[in-house]
Amino acid sequence: MQKHDGRSEKEKMLAGELYRASGPEIAADVLRAERLFSAYNDTAAGDAAQRAAILADLLGSVGKDVVLRPPFYCDYGYNIHLADGVFANFGCVFLDVAAIEVGQGAQIGTCVQLLTADHPRDPALRRQGLECGKPVRIGANVWIGSGATILPGVTIGDDAIVGAGSVVTRDVPDGATVMGNPARMRKPSQNKA
Repeated sequence: MQKHDGRSEKEKMLAGELYRASGPEIAADVLRAERLFSAYNDTAAGDAAQRAAILADLLGSVGKDVVLRPPFYCDYGYNIHLADGVFANFGCVFLDVAAIEVGQGAQIGTCVQLLTADHPRDPALRRQGLECGKPVRIGANVWIGSGATILPGVTIGDDAIVGAGSVVTRDVPDGATVMGNPARMRKPSQNKA
């Protein structure tokens, strides 16, 4: 059983420690995010100014010329940071109980999931309703194919490619191409178009 140390569940979550996804702060943050991403998802294609304003309210930071095609879903929004020129296609899910950082010019395909939410391996801790978050970092000029899933704690280096449908369970070096479930690196001779 975890001891109570006086901090809120949100404070524990933001510190990257075990926490319960409950309490008034977390509930309010979830409602806020749902209200904003629902409004974003209801915008028309020609409403670029309205989309930009909603994203500025929803996300932690948004660079110039970011395109995030709706529908889009997240937990809180404020832990998501998108650099200039990021493109994310339809149906992406970014579970941001910890930081999600996407580098300049990254291209993200349809239905990609960036997942920071994790759960203890110890079943007794899971029975207590505890979870945690581990940050996800996507480098500059990365291309993530449709349907890929990036798991908690993964960093994808600059200029890397993640094949469609891949499940990325560990870090990807700069310039590497990975694919499969779990994603594995391709030999350099296989990277040429």
